[in-house]
Amino acid sequence: MSGPLSHIKVLDLSRVLAAPWAAQNLADLGADVIKVERPVKGDDSRAFAPPFLKDEQGNTTRESAYFCAANRGKRSITIDISKPEGQELVRELSKNVDVILENYKVGDLARYGLGYEDIKKINPSVIYCSVTGFGQTGPEKDRPGYDFMAQGMGGLMSITGERDDLPGGGPQRVGVPIIDLTTGMYASIAICAAIAHRAVTGKGQWIDVSLLDSCVAFLANQAMNYFATGESPKAIGNAHPNIVPYQTFKTADGALILACGNDNLFNKFCEIADCVHLSKDPLYSTNGARVKNREAITNILNDIFLKKTTREWVKLLDEAGVANGPINNVAQVFEEPQVLARGMKIELPHAVAGKVPLVGSPMKFSDTPIKHEIPPPALGQHTDEILMSVLKKSQDEVTSLKTKGIV
Repeated sequence: MSGPLSHIKVLDLSRVLAAPWAAQNLADLGADVIKVERPVKGDDSRAFAPPFLKDEQGNTTRESAYFCAANRGKRSITIDISKPEGQELVRELSKNVDVILENYKVGDLARYGLGYEDIKKINPSVIYCSVTGFGQTGPEKDRPGYDFMAQGMGGLMSITGERDDLPGGGPQRVGVPIIDLTTGMYASIAICAAIAHRAVTGKGQWIDVSLLDSCVAFLANQAMNYFATGESPKAIGNAHPNIVPYQTFKTADGALILACGNDNLFNKFCEIADCVHLSKDPLYSTNGARVKNREAITNILNDIFLKKTTREWVKLLDEAGVANGPINNVAQVFEEPQVLARGMKIELPHAVAGKVPLVGSPMKFSDTPIKHEIPPPALGQHTDEILMSVLKKSQDEVTSLKTKGIV
């Protein structure tokens, strides 16, 4: 493996998405990641299907597409941690790793002697990251949590989607489990910071990351809008609460996004749209004025955009240097020349499917480039390899563990 974290070993005890996403980020960065899964069933997300992958003959496999989204770069070992011998195997694996990731309910792993305080005794410098729905403290800490719940409780759904008074209005979840992903990203950042801190002090630590905290943090400018006004922001569809025009518009044959992030861009837009009078009108000449007069300026621009096709508008806006873009479906995303040029679609060999297309990492490094080399593993694909090469078990010991149902 190569990459800026190629010296780091990670034990991934997590499942579903948030923590596995963090572990996949570390794997992308070059870390050696061992994923521990339940025998027979494995990670819960292996059952989040259809769709399943298809093999080279077009036959459907039992490998879920969902699982593959968050588990490239990892080796899979199956261990039954409910049994003492399984717990001991995890402790053995924990002795020589730098990072442990887990997303069990608060206190669950401690019952098995695998909590932070337990592992710290055998690996004092370990960085132990716990990802939960509500965190390790507080009155809600024992509740199970999922992305959908966090989006609702954390306020994100209340500001997502069309206005409540319009058709289709009302609270909406984001089209991907964005709080799972955001929590995974926060966990990744925290782990990298803890690695940097350990390099200076030699000390490991326990990281506590939760879905609800991450969603609250993710409110960003909308939270500050509330703090500044005392009023809860509301959903406004594809418009922006603080910038106008920064939204979608219907064209003669479709739609596009116009993003005038400053007054200069709005002035440029007015020039190519033959509406310079708007940029000189005190009602619309500044962003603050346009926000106050949002409905009026939007109605004017709606009429203007209907005069040309999407392609005509994109050409004019691009030539003027005004930020804009089409609204692609997922298939169109992976036909975009820029997406392809940036290596955002990759393909790796797969133990069951023959090969699997994947989304590449967006992180680009000049000196330690990311190399995607390990595909999402089949369940327990590396069990023998890890037991024998990492834990130095003999073939007889491996056979005994399998016979007992430990692995």
